Amino acid sequence: MSESAEETPTEEVPADEVTVDDDSSEKVDELIQEGETAADYLEELLDIVDLDGDIDTFVEADRPHVSILTEGDQLVGANGEVLDALQDLSRLAILTKLGRHSRLMLDIAGHREKRRAEISEIVAAAIDEVKSTNEPVALSPMNPYERKIVHDEVAAQGLYSESEGVSPKRHVVIRLSE
Repeated sequence: MSESAEETPTEEVPADEVTVDDDSSEKVDELIQEGETAADYLEELLDIVDLDGDIDTFVEADRPHVSILTEGDQLVGANGEVLDALQDLSRLAILTKLGRHSRLMLDIAGHREKRRAEISEIVAAAIDEVKSTNEPVALSPMNPYERKIVHDEVAAQGLYSESEGVSPKRHVVIRLSE
């Protein structure tokens, strides 16, 4: 089963500058509230562990985003494991305070953006290989966020991708369109 989904590129807009029509303004308000709830939680956490960082919130692609600008990678961890855990804890804080599940995205020290660029290079090379050999290419295991990036880029190039396996070894296989 494919996780591929086309997503229209959107411009990043600070949460306090979002403007929409009346029909969707309630949804945007909820997303802003989710981002602010996560930011408050993370700010308290930074105070507790005595780490410096500037927190920015915005809404992009119908998701609340929180970005912590900080030096060092203590909050990222090896392969982003601490970042993923903090994202899960932030989502739990939103559920606890607001009573709803969130699709919050958290980035710390630009880790997700750097990883997105790395994945784009990997995908480009894999697509070239698929096109030249006409054979499927299996990528290394990735988390759901990373697999989504792969599926989006593969779909944009007119090829087919499918996630296979079970976590933590779930990976994407890229092949010519079926």
